[in-house]
Amino acid sequence: MKMKKYLACLMAAMMMAGSAVACGNQPADSVAETEAPTEATTVEETTEATTEAAIEVTQADVEFEEAKDAQDGQAYLAIVDGQWWIQYWGSSTDGKGYMLAYDAGIADINGDGTYTVSVTADTNGFRYDTTGDVTDQYVPEGLSFMSIMIPHGAELYPNAVITIDSIKVDGKEIEMTAKNYTSSDDGIELRSNIFNSYVSAPSGDGRCVDGPLYDEDGNALDICADYSAQCVDTADFSQWTTVEVTFTLTNSGSAGTANAGDETGAEAAETDADAEAADSAAETEGEEETAATEGDQAA
Repeated sequence: MKMKKYLACLMAAMMMAGSAVACGNQPADSVAETEAPTEATTVEETTEATTEAAIEVTQADVEFEEAKDAQDGQAYLAIVDGQWWIQYWGSSTDGKGYMLAYDAGIADINGDGTYTVSVTADTNGFRYDTTGDVTDQYVPEGLSFMSIMIPHGAELYPNAVITIDSIKVDGKEIEMTAKNYTSSDDGIELRSNIFNSYVSAPSGDGRCVDGPLYDEDGNALDICADYSAQCVDTADFSQWTTVEVTFTLTNSGSAGTANAGDETGAEAAETDADAEAADSAAETEGEEETAATEGDQAA
């Protein structure tokens, strides 16, 4: 019995010793396992910080395009995407649809003539303002509003008419679903709606190259049915980067520079023709005098 108790105590002592050894090794393993993730996390954080710094340096070196603001008498393309986020209202000011101000195509109106206005999302400024990264591209989707605008145009050109010649989306000309008309909402800004879902019929001051759309009593004339504030199919704007509109301005009260240049050219051509005719007449007269002199000498 004593021997059995002795052996039992001996076995218990051996087991306790083994447990102590195992417990003594455990903290070392735990430290190793804890340190590894700490080191990995440090490397990851360092890499992220380095990457962010590199991006900041890269963007600091990037040249941003000029943000355009339309002045009185200039034409610009007002446009709003399907989410009412991406916009341009002729201003580069934050909060007024400035994202498409970079490289916006603004036309200097100087009288009757053909002009082009445009907006583009293919700029460093647009990419940075929409994504925070000049190497990332956000693509506008949908169309909520689009119109040709001329600040103070109704005052500067009270009888002017805007006739749209073509509309291009990313370089491809799209078909117009109706004719556009010219009007003013406030008697100050001149506009021609291309897509305005808030206007169900042409406004009372609406006019076109053929004249007003309404008679003096406010009744719609027959031609009014061909004109609309929704002149395009929004399906053509499901995704877009660049939109370009070319239009002709008439009845502004003066001939544009381009037209004046053409007239000058015509006048110059007419002057050249007159000069050539005069030279020819002088040459003929000279030949006749020479012939008469030779005849007298022969006689």
